[in-house]
Amino acid sequence: MVIHAPAGSTVAARTVGWLRDLGASVAELLLPQRCPGCGVPADARRLLCDACHAAIPRVSFAICARCLAREREPVGCARHPGFQVWPAWLHDERAAAAVQAFKFEARTALASPLALEMARALPPGRFDLVLAVPLHPTRRRERGYDQAALLAEALGAALGVPRFARALRRERPTRPQTTLDAAGRRRNLRGAFQVPHSAELRGRRVLLVDDVITTGATFEAALAALEAAGAHATGAALSWAQ
Repeated sequence: MVIHAPAGSTVAARTVGWLRDLGASVAELLLPQRCPGCGVPADARRLLCDACHAAIPRVSFAICARCLAREREPVGCARHPGFQVWPAWLHDERAAAAVQAFKFEARTALASPLALEMARALPPGRFDLVLAVPLHPTRRRERGYDQAALLAEALGAALGVPRFARALRRERPTRPQTTLDAAGRRRNLRGAFQVPHSAELRGRRVLLVDDVITTGATFEAALAALEAAGAHATGAALSWAQ
């Protein structure tokens, strides 16, 4: 179930998305799938072979996006409860291959199995809504889809929690975070996220989803916007790129 805020996508955008997904599905059926980790035959629905999938380091703890963004120790922080992010994996070469295929190669069918990995890593508890860290519309048009939104929808389905589409809005495109120092990353994302429907989030327990947490600055900015709107937010990421 997806909760949609007012406004919708155009027929043209939906058609492009359908054609992209159809092309990716046909390619997966016709082309032999080799595991990008070791080269053996693999199930296209999961990309990696069983051995490489099992070898990805799993995470069983939260990291603090606020501490990570400020280059402080992010594990075990109790000072910033609204900035916890639960990653499923550590970002090794096998995790990187899965993220690359999903995020940049239109392997959108990976959303469901990747979301199951994320669901496994979450702490016990119940969420009211699932949200995605949004792409700026310009970047979404360039990529053709929003990978975080696909993960959020699949994770919501796995958890039995509705996704609130457009709960967060990205006001402007931002520079790549990895090219900036800690202070520059915070400046880069200052005011980047807005909550256009804050009344619908106030007091709700929300799960904020993105594919990878790297510097922590994006999660910190988005979680701060949700906190200011009165939501009780927790982050979920597929992978932590240390």
